[in-house]
Amino acid sequence: MNFLVQKPVSENVLLARARSLSGLTLGHLAINARLSIPHTLKYNKGWVGMLIEQYLGADSKNKSEQDFSHLGIELKTIPVDLNGKPIQKTFICALSSNINNRDIFWETSQVRKKLSKVLWIPIDGKKTIPLCMRRIHAPIIWIPNSTEDIMLGKDWEELADMILMGQINQITAYHGSWLQILSKSVKKQCSIQSLDEDGHRITTHQLGFYLRKSFTQLILKHHFLSV
Repeated sequence: MNFLVQKPVSENVLLARARSLSGLTLGHLAINARLSIPHTLKYNKGWVGMLIEQYLGADSKNKSEQDFSHLGIELKTIPVDLNGKPIQKTFICALSSNINNRDIFWETSQVRKKLSKVLWIPIDGKKTIPLCMRRIHAPIIWIPNSTEDIMLGKDWEELADMILMGQINQITAYHGSWLQILSKSVKKQCSIQSLDEDGHRITTHQLGFYLRKSFTQLILKHHFLSV
């Protein structure tokens, strides 16, 4: 399969491409795409996603949009253990620097847009498996049901309220049942501006919205197929 593919014209075409990768290894894909395989993902966290994007024809130039914006679908690769359980939390999107905009609502938020329809691609993530030998598993198209949307919305509103009240530096990993805000980078150049409780402008590390493993496990548990 040639990785230089055009963007898929329909959801069915996208899903067929994703299914065609099932059972293949990352090494196989990288060799075919003539890409070097990093020794570790510690400093190459986006490498797996980038590789899969190339094979599926994703348009990821605009990170604020879905990976397949013309189809309304976001792509998420997710590392799993031998039992198909997520190994780590899932990054959704970065927290905008315009985080004090009181006109933002869950219904129109970037987080909800990103999660409105997701193509999940589980990939072996156990560190004892060499990166080149990690296999891709059967893809899943997921749309949040009404209960999931309500629960995610409650988490988002709790976090958004804390930000608007100037409590951004008080947000911890314990806030949010399914949706979290966590530091995305410790690099000084990766920062955002916000306001504290007294209205003073402060600078904090780049933050991002993440899904807890407990939630993504619910998504995968009825769908994961060993290949």
